[in-house]
Amino acid sequence: MMAAAVAGQRGVKVVLMDHATKIGEKIRISGGGRCNFTNTALDGGDASPYFVSQNPRFVRSAMSQYTARDFMNLLREHRVRYHEKHKGQLFCDDSAQNIIDVLFAECEKGGVQWRTGCSVTAVHAVNDGSGMRFELETSTAGTWRCAHLIIATGGYSIPAIGASGFGYTLAEQFNHTISPTAPALVPLTFAEWGKQGWTELAGLALPVRIGTAEGKKNMSFDEDVLISHKGLTGPGVLQISSYWQAGAAITLNLQPDVDLECALCQGKVGAKVQLDTALAQLVPNLPKRLLAHLLSKPDFEKIAKHKWADVPDKALKQLAQQVNQWRLMPSGTEGYKKAEVTRGGVAVKELNGGTMESRLHEGLYFVGEVVDVTGWLGGYNFQWAWASGMAAGRSVSD
Repeated sequence: MMAAAVAGQRGVKVVLMDHATKIGEKIRISGGGRCNFTNTALDGGDASPYFVSQNPRFVRSAMSQYTARDFMNLLREHRVRYHEKHKGQLFCDDSAQNIIDVLFAECEKGGVQWRTGCSVTAVHAVNDGSGMRFELETSTAGTWRCAHLIIATGGYSIPAIGASGFGYTLAEQFNHTISPTAPALVPLTFAEWGKQGWTELAGLALPVRIGTAEGKKNMSFDEDVLISHKGLTGPGVLQISSYWQAGAAITLNLQPDVDLECALCQGKVGAKVQLDTALAQLVPNLPKRLLAHLLSKPDFEKIAKHKWADVPDKALKQLAQQVNQWRLMPSGTEGYKKAEVTRGGVAVKELNGGTMESRLHEGLYFVGEVVDVTGWLGGYNFQWAWASGMAAGRSVSD
């Protein structure tokens, strides 16, 4: 919609085709219905640290051309009220429908034609001297020809609202490479979660430092984590899921502001209280239910009621590690049905970062989630959609 609006307003005749009958469903359901539409961190500086890709630097050009401030200005033009919720995350005051309405209005301003409930069944390259480069066969609107074709079809995430791999298949048809895809910004699952008693703590949330345990570049986030019936979710888990690789571990620091090993080993001298009492005093922010669960594990159950001063340092260090560096091995994710985005996609080395045009086929563009660009949780992926759409819309009209 952003690409169509920009191109249309710059004088290009635009037809927007979508197999869905409702446009903007992913916007409508995002952010609890209020749409986290951008992040103030994307202010025109280097955006690459906030994105996952084979080459994160690819985002720099488009993101510097159209910043969070630019989109905020667009919303102000349409009198959309918004607020900052957390770490630069901007949400609509009223409803995500506000964002959809703005995009519709911008498309209308550009004279964009709509063909909804219309599937593209085949795309052919054209080379007959007419200036048209593509021919599209559709399910309900006949055959169309165009000089420029922008693919903004998203990824596999949330198939219930129409997500599919159409864009990847089309890219491969035109000899593009697809970087391996996987669910991202998604809850993580764990084998025998129920048997280990974690389901009894479902619904418990706490702030942690969550990170990758292996790899050349370890990542970590200070965010909330929520224990669920299937595993872990919440902002921290969604963030780290974009960096997690199958077969690798993650780590959770349940008390990042407390060096528990030091506190336990140095503070025990002369102490008369039991270990469980001391631990509750040393980590008062740790939920009591979670602390009790940790102390019920075989390694710690025997020492929990011992006098703190009598517990060997080795056992205290082991307990501290469970709190400050809890190592977990996810068995998988909850999949595309729960993933907010798809990691991977059309290889960025085959696209022009300033225009989003294919380097392999003139007039072909890929924007948004279909590209191998995945943003952090917090409005980064929507800003990538606006910026990459803007870049393509401007390019087809130059």
